[in-house]
Amino acid sequence: MGDQERGRRRPLDDSDRSPRSVQEPRAKVFRDDGSHNRDRSEASSAYRPSLSHGASTSRGIGGSTSRAAEVPSVSGASAPSTHGGGASGPHTDRRRVDRYEIVNSRPADIVTKRGQDGTEIKLMSNFYRLKTKPQWRIVHYHVDFAPEVEAVRVRCGILSEHARILGTGYLFDGAQLFTTKKFEQDVTVLQATSKQGVNYTITIKFVGYISAAEPRFLQVLNLILRRSMKGLNLEQVGRNLFDPHARIKLFEVELWPGYETSIRQHESDILVCAEITHKVMRSETIYDILKRTTHSDRYKEQCRLNTLGLVVLTDYNNKTYRINELDFSQSPLSTFNCKGKDTTFVEYYLTKYNIRIKDPGQPLILSKNRDKAQNNKGNDIVLLIPELCRVTGLTDDMRKKMDFMRALANHTRMNPGRRIERLQTFNRRLQTTADSVKVLRDWNMQLEDQLIEVKGRVIAPQKIVFNNRSRVSAGDNADWTRYFRDQQMLTTPREGLDRWAVIAPERNMRDLRQLLENLNRAARGMGFNVQRPRESWISDDRTSTYIQALDDCARSDPKLILCFFSKNNPERYAAIKKRGYVDRAIPTQVVTTNANRNGLSVATKIAIQINCKLGYTPWMIELPLSGLMTIGFDIAKCSRNRSKAYGALVASMDLQQNSTFFSTVAECSAYDVLANNLWPMILKALRQYEREHKKLPTRIIFYRDGVSSGSLKQLFEYEVKDIVEKLDAEYKRVSATAAPMLAYIVVTKSSNTRFFFGNNRNPPPGTVVDDVVTLPERYDFYLVSQTVRQGTVSPTSYNVLYSNIRLSPDQIQKLTYKMCHLYYNWSGTTRVPAVCQYANKLATLVGTHLHAIPQCALEKKFYYL
Repeated sequence: MGDQERGRRRPLDDSDRSPRSVQEPRAKVFRDDGSHNRDRSEASSAYRPSLSHGASTSRGIGGSTSRAAEVPSVSGASAPSTHGGGASGPHTDRRRVDRYEIVNSRPADIVTKRGQDGTEIKLMSNFYRLKTKPQWRIVHYHVDFAPEVEAVRVRCGILSEHARILGTGYLFDGAQLFTTKKFEQDVTVLQATSKQGVNYTITIKFVGYISAAEPRFLQVLNLILRRSMKGLNLEQVGRNLFDPHARIKLFEVELWPGYETSIRQHESDILVCAEITHKVMRSETIYDILKRTTHSDRYKEQCRLNTLGLVVLTDYNNKTYRINELDFSQSPLSTFNCKGKDTTFVEYYLTKYNIRIKDPGQPLILSKNRDKAQNNKGNDIVLLIPELCRVTGLTDDMRKKMDFMRALANHTRMNPGRRIERLQTFNRRLQTTADSVKVLRDWNMQLEDQLIEVKGRVIAPQKIVFNNRSRVSAGDNADWTRYFRDQQMLTTPREGLDRWAVIAPERNMRDLRQLLENLNRAARGMGFNVQRPRESWISDDRTSTYIQALDDCARSDPKLILCFFSKNNPERYAAIKKRGYVDRAIPTQVVTTNANRNGLSVATKIAIQINCKLGYTPWMIELPLSGLMTIGFDIAKCSRNRSKAYGALVASMDLQQNSTFFSTVAECSAYDVLANNLWPMILKALRQYEREHKKLPTRIIFYRDGVSSGSLKQLFEYEVKDIVEKLDAEYKRVSATAAPMLAYIVVTKSSNTRFFFGNNRNPPPGTVVDDVVTLPERYDFYLVSQTVRQGTVSPTSYNVLYSNIRLSPDQIQKLTYKMCHLYYNWSGTTRVPAVCQYANKLATLVGTHLHAIPQCALEKKFYYL
């Protein structure tokens, strides 16, 4: 795909991640947020999977485990079990990330996080207030069965015989029991008989009480809510609940609507967040893909190419897994130790699930349990059978079918009015369905009927600065595209683009001439002088021919090489980018013949990209602070090796002085949320700033992207403290007169929070919400920085983990909004600060196409646009 098309593609879903490689289809949950127009600068994927991975055993609040009836796991005693090759016991000694753990990251000296500036606006949000706060005390028990029972459903069924003893509305997850009743003895023993006539001894041990102040209390509330939702005949797939009865047939796939819900203590109330989600279900299995693969000398390699990275669903336990490897040395006839007895996979599935495996010769799938991989260095493996694994998500062929994607978007991209209607329907069903009402009534819980109302503030439109200090307003829609007709770019090369080359097939000569004519017209209007390039004509469009021509052009030391494609070719694109950025340190621009269809519109964007790749700046915003450095950091996995990832850091220099940026990339582990090479990257940016301005920055705002909520504590306790300590040491090294002032802000795009203006509109760009739905233990706020015309806007969450920057909440919010105006692939605002968007773009380019660190000579240029 040409660079200019990469700047124009529209994302369908709710995150601003760049496209992954063709070998790595995206996952399968759709949560519309109007991103079709949200950030028109990026080609985004982001079909976010339900967060359930591996053959994890069922756990209770205290971290104990029950051996649930799952797929064979390389770490469970009741299934194939080899931790890195050797057998191991149950997971009882392992710690998993507590989704409900409260990380108090609010700086101690913050008196208030609420801003005052801006125009007040009344909004609704997708939260329901808990009308009656429970006053009961939860009693926590641990339950054991003798003889042992693996299947959670069987355990629940056996225990249900004593429902009268357990009390009204008890909760049981297979290992942990929660009820409002305290037994007289700390250990209670019950007897039960299964339908098969097996006698069981149930031992119930008192663990303790759970008070309303504990995070575990919120987990119990979430369990109660999910139990009540089961009354709606929803089916759990992964972590979320979906409605198979409302499935929608779309061509060769099914779309299941569902809900993501959570209960949490917000600023002053316990609120229930409800969000609409969809899951793409396919009938195709991995075995079908393997059967279609042509047998040849490269059969195994081709099978891996077609399957690695796919997310699959196993129907027998409704869990999702990502494929990390195919093991051709094992088959369903391989044996493993199950309860002290060697058992084949064929016998295991027949005994446990009554499933007959048809092909005993198929290889096995290896999937790493992502939740445990961080703690176990990636050794927690789940073994799966290809014919039992249904593929989820969309293929690249599906994405190319415009009619299919349009039909899909009609169901997943809901405007605010339709989304509100769906949420209200969900609320009514929950409060009128008999089974659901009974669960809520048993626990004395009641939800309000209407969505919660919140107050927001709209930051005034920003001024965009062009050449000769000409200023124009970004307007209410935060879009200044129209001003390029009569405004010149802020900085351009004094001599223009005077030494450059183009490579094109001879048969596309007329198309190239048209492109160069449009490019000259568009660039001239923006004050950018594009001179005649050296033309290199090639006889065919093979990748090797392009590479040879690029090497020939590189001998004349060009400032830029433009490669003209007749059609998109990912392999050729990657080869050219790698030769230009890793081997030669020459910026490259890839353009396809489709660019001529839109004439000057696309030519204008190409001219802006070329100007950026030369190291110059198209526009700037009014910035009230001098000595400010903003840093963005993000991580992208390597498409070739899923255990490897690349972290990219992009930093602005003093934007009041020279309006330039600096970038650097380092390799890191895909399983470690803490980027080990982060400080050396920050140090490189600081040294570059010192070289340009003869001093270190006065203030630093660090926007950290790519962090899940479960990793927040780890980040807060290690990465933030490490950066603060080393910053102090660096400033002392140069004998700085003042200590560094730093704000460390975690940026989260994948929030379930939605805001509605009126009954059918999205909030305008610049809308800030810093109360009611924010969290009391955080210094956080939501910002809607992008214009959305289709679907529902998805606000970005900002969590200030550390701050001694001496800026008020208003100033931090305004600065963050200003930084959303500086992404030069789109003449409008993005949903995250530009340095984050650049870091994401750079990390994805390296992880998807380059697979190596680019040349240092490119660090001051936007070569990754």
